[in-house]
Amino acid sequence: MTKPKVLISDKMDPNAAKIFAERGCDVDVITGKTPEELIAIIGQYDGLAIRSSTRVTKEILDAATNLKVIGRAGIGVDNVDIPAASAQGVVVMNTPFGNSITTAEHAIALMFALARQIPEADLSTQAGKWEKNRFMGVEVTGKTLGLIGAGNIGSIVASRALGLKMKVVAFDPFLTPERAIEMGVEKADLDTLLGKADFITLHTPLTDQTRNILSRDNIAKCKKGVRIINCARGGLVDEAALKDALDSGHVGGAALDVFVEEPAKASPLFGTPNFICTPHLGASTNEAQVNVALQVAEQMADYLVNGGVTNALNMPSLSAEEAPKLRPYMALAEKLGSLVGQLAHDSLTKIDVEVEGAAAQLNIKPITAAVLAGLMRRYSDTVNMVNAPYMAKERGLDVREVRHDREGDYHTLVRVSVHTADGEKSVAGTLFGNGQPRLVEMFGIKVEADLDGDMLYIVNEDAPGFIGRVGSLLGEAGLNIGTFHLGRRSAGGEAILLLSMDAAIPETVLGAASKLPGVKTVKALKF
Repeated sequence: MTKPKVLISDKMDPNAAKIFAERGCDVDVITGKTPEELIAIIGQYDGLAIRSSTRVTKEILDAATNLKVIGRAGIGVDNVDIPAASAQGVVVMNTPFGNSITTAEHAIALMFALARQIPEADLSTQAGKWEKNRFMGVEVTGKTLGLIGAGNIGSIVASRALGLKMKVVAFDPFLTPERAIEMGVEKADLDTLLGKADFITLHTPLTDQTRNILSRDNIAKCKKGVRIINCARGGLVDEAALKDALDSGHVGGAALDVFVEEPAKASPLFGTPNFICTPHLGASTNEAQVNVALQVAEQMADYLVNGGVTNALNMPSLSAEEAPKLRPYMALAEKLGSLVGQLAHDSLTKIDVEVEGAAAQLNIKPITAAVLAGLMRRYSDTVNMVNAPYMAKERGLDVREVRHDREGDYHTLVRVSVHTADGEKSVAGTLFGNGQPRLVEMFGIKVEADLDGDMLYIVNEDAPGFIGRVGSLLGEAGLNIGTFHLGRRSAGGEAILLLSMDAAIPETVLGAASKLPGVKTVKALKF
């Protein structure tokens, strides 16, 4: 079996390359390439490990014909075109925890630097001055820290601030009341936080919702004398408005580790009193650089060799421990998705993925992604679990997941229902024996079948002699039947016939079958 091939295109700890090699990957370390040079070589690689220097554009992705995964050693993925990667089925991973402590500590360090005016006091003292009365700082004890973003890094900052005997108020739409209690913080809306906080730190990604979250209007709502610290992403703070607020004294101090444009060679904030800055040092400690390099190598190798998906930004995570359990379910789900995709001809509006019994105890996200991968093959031959949800969203398909604790006729069941102009169409399957996927119901009719290879699907009125006529037709055409599966609603009612075939069915045979007495639908299926 050919080993997956990985390119490390940015400088990172050399132990990352060792981890790739130890875990069954061939690895090349080639740094400093121009975009054109990277385009020339990227087609031979299954994985691309980067830091912040390499920009993975659509043009590079178009040339990356074998690429399966991009791993960013760090949190921010501003340098990766994630929609383009998703459309091409490439997993994008980051390492959100490898530098969390480092970034949180930097935010706390900048808070202290602001509180005690340390940079200015240092310059003054080294210039031979002794201006004790000029640098009257403030204590952080008893002050209120406003936390914008209470995720991994924000929660670490909160714990450090509580240890300093500060009060912490947090704004985060995803922060539950239970989690706020667990963290020891007060959950608040943004306006309440702005009115209460003596210090504000930001810990959110840059999105359309968070861009300029500290806008001119929101800065005006802050308590007079507030001190603002941003170690997250440039663009969260309106830099021009911050400059004006510092000049007016409304903001007592500001510390930025990140800027809208980086490297920040010039900024209206440079030289402003009570402003300090650092060159995006949040993740820059020896420990963090090693941690993120090792973590990204472990994650990428796990995906390429074992199928484990950790910290992916464009597909559901799937641990190496979960993968063996979920793999048979994902195979079943993909076949069910493919079945409804081949049979539901008109425009689909909604799809429901339901699990019950043993399946209800599992991570449903990979199962749903597998259903969509099977379904979306009606549109593209290159679809996979990464780009299928992207394609479904692009087509306006409403996807719903339902988990049932009950156990019915089968110990485990996956049901896929699509909503069409003709109403809802539903198929269901289970796992037999050693995890073998098996169809057990089709459009309300009980029918058991293995979905594999070339198959012939017929809907007909149940009547004596029909099966013989179908067998004769196929025999005369020289087509051999592998397996035979039949189900019906009632005697003399609607019946379903599923035949596995040893070869593809010609159009002439499909046409002849459609003319048999009692036939409603004939369709060749491929799995």
